Amino acid sequence: MIVEEIMNDNPYTLAPSNTVLEALKLMREKKVRHLPVVDKEHHVLGVITERDIKEALPSPLQDEPNSPIFHAHVEEIMVKNPLIAHPLDFVEEVALTFYESKVGCLPIVSGGKLVGIVTTTDLLYTYIELTGATEPGSKIDIRVSDTPGILFEITKIFHQHHANVQSVLVYPDSENTQNKILSIRVKTLNPLAMIEDLRKEGFDVLWPNLPGVSL
Repeated sequence: MIVEEIMNDNPYTLAPSNTVLEALKLMREKKVRHLPVVDKEHHVLGVITERDIKEALPSPLQDEPNSPIFHAHVEEIMVKNPLIAHPLDFVEEVALTFYESKVGCLPIVSGGKLVGIVTTTDLLYTYIELTGATEPGSKIDIRVSDTPGILFEITKIFHQHHANVQSVLVYPDSENTQNKILSIRVKTLNPLAMIEDLRKEGFDVLWPNLPGVSL
């Protein structure tokens, strides 16, 4: 998946001459926490966030429109030369940037101009969609040896039960580095028969640990 599939391609923006109060009003009106600051040609000059405004206040409890900071221009407190991404960047790469740089948003730039924005909320929603959690189904966690072909052997059992696989996540086994944990969502509300067959084939099903299913 690439960034242009999840970005907001019509973000609200500010000019550097807008005041901090105008920025705050726009954030509250549009229910956003991040605003790119652009020039007349739509080149990204910076980003201002709700946190930037709070940190600029003389007191975290002070939120009065007559505070001097609210009359300052956003260019005085914005993050200048922010990290950016391109519409054709992979979502995984952008997520890593968020994680490593501890940012809350990335302006998306193409041809030197702002074309969108991605926030941590966009990434979280994308993750939820990719895991299939928005659709009815069941999650099955299986501890497996880290060997080629193991996923094929497991999906054969799902195929025998005519169950569609919605998503597969793989993460390390904290108890044994030679193993992996497969977290698989299947499109069924009753996975009992599949769990029984998985265990008959010797697979270590960690979840769900259903009563009446032998371990």
